[in-house]
Amino acid sequence: MLVKTIFCGFGGQGVLMMGISLANSAMNKGYHVTYLPAYGAEMRGGTANCTVAVSDEEIASPIASEPGCLVVMNSPSLLTFQNKVSEGGTIFINSSIVDIRPNRDDVKTICVPCTDMAQELGNNRVANIIMMGAFIRELKVVSAEIYLKSLEAIMGSRKKALAEINRKAFAAGFDYLKD
Repeated sequence: MLVKTIFCGFGGQGVLMMGISLANSAMNKGYHVTYLPAYGAEMRGGTANCTVAVSDEEIASPIASEPGCLVVMNSPSLLTFQNKVSEGGTIFINSSIVDIRPNRDDVKTICVPCTDMAQELGNNRVANIIMMGAFIRELKVVSAEIYLKSLEAIMGSRKKALAEINRKAFAAGFDYLKD
């Protein structure tokens, strides 16, 4: 098993946190992991992306020239990265913000209105966690429990107050893809 994913969007959308949380939860499951962030000097508001590779074998390169998955939090990121996804891959789109769709028919597209869902939960900053709920449900790279425990460990004791809203956000995204 090898899953390479590019997470992308604007700085401040939690794009790098999505990658870190997946990487940590996959390591906690016992997988080999690489995490490669890239962001502009301006951070919040600038572009940000990261590549995460998860495998049950050693990973030769952290570069994902043809990732199997793409998680897109804004329109410019979809335009930039959609053609890198391998044929038969999956593109997750924050449909609250991204009003365009991939110009390809050889990939699966999953639209999650995660920004709208975050507003309904009363915290705009959890849109990324909602998206991760949908991502984890679809790909089953790790279990929901492992992911949530890893997320709480990343947040640390000074951010325990966020644990409850993060759990609700993850559940909203996870349940959004129920059959």
